[in-house]
Amino acid sequence: MKNIYKKINRTKYSLGDLVSIVGSCARNSRELVAAMSDLFDSGRVVIRGKNGRNRRVRLQHAR
Repeated sequence: MKNIYKKINRTKYSLGDLVSIVGSCARNSRELVAAMSDLFDSGRVVIRGKNGRNRRVRLQHAR
């Protein structure tokens, strides 16, 4: 099976662009939040800090 997401996975986007791309595929805001949460929890989202270092985003879940 061919990975159709290979190109998009290697591209660097701003956080706003990422939300816009995921939002365009989501049916509603709940699905958008769930998808973004899954991306963050899986470690697929990396944020570049002011010092140039990359950091993975991790969410803390409320209990």
